[in-house]
Amino acid sequence: MRRKSVLFVLSAGMMVTVLFHARSAMATDPVGFTSTTIAKGQFDEFEVFNRFILPGTAPDWVKRNIWRSRQKIKGLSDGYVLSNVWQPGGTTGWHTHLSHTLIIVTAGTVTQYQAHDPTCTPAVYTAGMTFVDLGGEHVHIVRNEGTVEAQVIAIRLIPAGQPGRIDAPDPGNCHF
Repeated sequence: MRRKSVLFVLSAGMMVTVLFHARSAMATDPVGFTSTTIAKGQFDEFEVFNRFILPGTAPDWVKRNIWRSRQKIKGLSDGYVLSNVWQPGGTTGWHTHLSHTLIIVTAGTVTQYQAHDPTCTPAVYTAGMTFVDLGGEHVHIVRNEGTVEAQVIAIRLIPAGQPGRIDAPDPGNCHF
């Protein structure tokens, strides 16, 4: 009986210590950022593969001069076209998505930082530039560090009925 009491007291003491010292992992909220759905639709599963041989390429150059695109989806998917807008100083907060997103910058400048990058190296995109947000385990933040409004169009497919955005805690690698 005494042994059980000692184990109980030790366990309770460890739990209190852990709870006292543990910090909650809080998501970082968007500020000065809005995302508006322009179009949404549902896709059945599909598999597509396209290729295009660049004009004027000799046959021995074909392998290096071929454009390829492939996507395979199992199960239903929700497709989105989004208009994202950042006010000067605006931020998405740290987050990820269940799949990749194609981004086209239409106005201003956005700067993306990756949670896994210990040096917090900025990737800067201006109007007319594009990039792919990898989604999945790639937590990131996108900010408008300029003085004018920034806008992008985002195109995304995610599993049907699932959230388009998953908030994440500040990874602590960027000091802003």
